[in-house]
Amino acid sequence: MAARNPNPSALASAVGGMYRNARRTLGLSQRDLEARTGVSQSAQSRFERGLSSAVDLAAMERLALALGARPRFALDTPFLADRAAQRDLVHARSTGFVAARLRRAGWVVDTEVQIDGSFGPGWIDVLAFQPASGCLLVVEVKTELMDVGRVQRTLGWYGSRAMAAARSRGWRPDWTQACLLVLATDAVDRALQGNRIFIREAFPMRAAALAEIVAGQAGPASGERALAMIDPLSRRQRWLRPTRLDGRTSRAPHPDYAAVARRMTVRRSGRSGSAG
Repeated sequence: MAARNPNPSALASAVGGMYRNARRTLGLSQRDLEARTGVSQSAQSRFERGLSSAVDLAAMERLALALGARPRFALDTPFLADRAAQRDLVHARSTGFVAARLRRAGWVVDTEVQIDGSFGPGWIDVLAFQPASGCLLVVEVKTELMDVGRVQRTLGWYGSRAMAAARSRGWRPDWTQACLLVLATDAVDRALQGNRIFIREAFPMRAAALAEIVAGQAGPASGERALAMIDPLSRRQRWLRPTRLDGRTSRAPHPDYAAVARRMTVRRSGRSGSAG
């Protein structure tokens, strides 16, 4: 016989409480529900108080139907949306582009680095270490900008966990540089301009200064976060590009995310056709 749990979990108490409130609202007793569902009164009592696992999922469904309800189950996974985005073609290509450029510059690189926190796991797009300068680069790649504030908070969280992730890989960094690299599109430029006051405060370092750090020509920057644009379809040597906020007057290489995705699809289908 399973022992009672003297300290019910918050989830068990919340679920049991919902059933209890629904039953009382309908004016039903536990004996009434026992007659309708076959779930004993004693099991219901423990279930409603969150003290027992005597009521399994099948019994929960019977109780819910007897109450005129339909149970639904959902997981609040705020960081899994970002994880799904990482599997997107444009995001994957952009992340690979950044990793390749950093390796070419002498950095040790890992991608999709998992970290854990109180709200669940997260994944750093690119984590890179430069042994010569002791810099640990924490990179968040965004192909579109929907919520700039959330990006800042996420990058801050990644930065707080980055040192531990680096040491677990045998790296010994002396300082951390966090940066946001965004897809070089007119749409992203407009989003940045629409949030220009916040962006200037949250990401005061620009592409030129970040390029110096990548090249090993600059040291710690007082914890300033950096912002630059990237074009994963470009082969130009200066791959960290300025935004319109930095005074750039020319248009971005691409109008929007969809245009980049179309070009990537055309290139992939062209390679497939030539290979056949």
